[in-house]
Amino acid sequence: MDEELDGEILTSDVVIVGYGMAGARCAAELGRRGVKATVLGAEPHRAYNRILLSNLLAGKVDEDGVRLPDAVEAVRTGDGAAVVAINREAQTVTCADGTVIGYNHLVLATGAGAWVPPVAGLDPTSLPPRVAVFRTLDDCRQILTLAEGTAGRTAMVLGGGLLGLEAARGLATRGLAVEVVHPVGHLMERQIDPDASVILADTLAGLGITVHTGVSAASLATTDDEVVLTLSDGRELRAGLLVMACGVRPETSLARAAGLVVERGVVVDDRLRTSDRHISAIGDCAQHRGEVGGLVAPAWAQASVVARVLSGEDPLAAYHPTPVVTRLKANGIDLASMGSLDGPGEPSEELRFADPSRGTYARLRICDGRVAGAVLLGDNPLVGQVIQLFDRGAPVPSDRRALLLGRSLGGPATAQTAPTPALMPDAATVCQCNAVSKGQIVRAWRAGGRDVAAIVTHTRATTGCGTCTDAVCGIADWLSTQEGSPV
Repeated sequence: MDEELDGEILTSDVVIVGYGMAGARCAAELGRRGVKATVLGAEPHRAYNRILLSNLLAGKVDEDGVRLPDAVEAVRTGDGAAVVAINREAQTVTCADGTVIGYNHLVLATGAGAWVPPVAGLDPTSLPPRVAVFRTLDDCRQILTLAEGTAGRTAMVLGGGLLGLEAARGLATRGLAVEVVHPVGHLMERQIDPDASVILADTLAGLGITVHTGVSAASLATTDDEVVLTLSDGRELRAGLLVMACGVRPETSLARAAGLVVERGVVVDDRLRTSDRHISAIGDCAQHRGEVGGLVAPAWAQASVVARVLSGEDPLAAYHPTPVVTRLKANGIDLASMGSLDGPGEPSEELRFADPSRGTYARLRICDGRVAGAVLLGDNPLVGQVIQLFDRGAPVPSDRRALLLGRSLGGPATAQTAPTPALMPDAATVCQCNAVSKGQIVRAWRAGGRDVAAIVTHTRATTGCGTCTDAVCGIADWLSTQEGSPV
């Protein structure tokens, strides 16, 4: 690779457009295989973990706590590094500052942008004071600044999906009374059913969050210190801050302008190649087999496939989607959703349990003796075991009710259910995002990773959604006790 980052015209074997979670992981995976890449990021920051922004909003971590490890040498970030054009014939990209960079292979990891719904009085290109979207680190900074001036008052969140509820809980943790407005009839409609939504709404109410479902925003007006939102049923809500978390749209403008095939996202094949064999697309901007991503585990799996192909390690490597587990990561809320709860025409058995007074709900759909879908809300100590059964496609134990009620199954322990790490099998998955098992953590420890930070470096466990952090720390503590090395 020939590159001079200070020059006007550069060349690079691999150029990655986008320095988010997918782009940074792709560059790191290439680097591990001896392939250097030039990475161009429009945001003026080091790569960071977007999933953990809700923890930053809640004050659980600081900005250093959401940074991803620097593993890329040639990175340009900021407005000047934003790619504004792709010349497929010349195999070059042009940056906003005029720099032209040649490539042998281009990887698009442009992600997705926050979607602003059509609301009277709201210009998506120029948001009024005290109105913010929740997508980037800069968005999070803006929300925190506005929240500081809204202490003791009410904040509103437009959107009752996963991100909206995480934002609402973060603001409530900051001491604000929060109202959530969601146009669909129940919360998190892509992940949970209406019955679970009712119990979740009650749980949120106990945390200072009021939910309005089945109603949309009709119009908006603002002053220097207040936002007035008129709902479709005529009611008015007033707050000092409005956060919009209404979903995202894949960032495809660059690909579309270059003449690549674009539908909802940039269309790719199983090897993540676009309609131009010299260009790949991964992460939130990519559309694979008709589906657009949005979660970290698939994006990282795609980054690995591209790295294996481009490095020559496995030129025929292909991406095959795997079942995804969704977790709501918010203080006081424990929610896991996986698979499909509805399977028309498929013979299945279904089990449900609800205890609204305790904020508990469980629903399992079982096909051919295996978990096909599940929603688990509240305190269920066997949530980890259900996830393991779902991930592996393993047979469900004969005592189905134990999975609903959280009773011991008497079977193999998991990362979440084992009373001690000693009883956890080596094959138990500890980190879902990176598919890291207990055995891999033990091997990293014995290879010299004698503290949690070193284990993270060796395995990448905890670097996704962060819900496995306690389990990783517990294994490290256990290894320290067993083998006499301080954590």
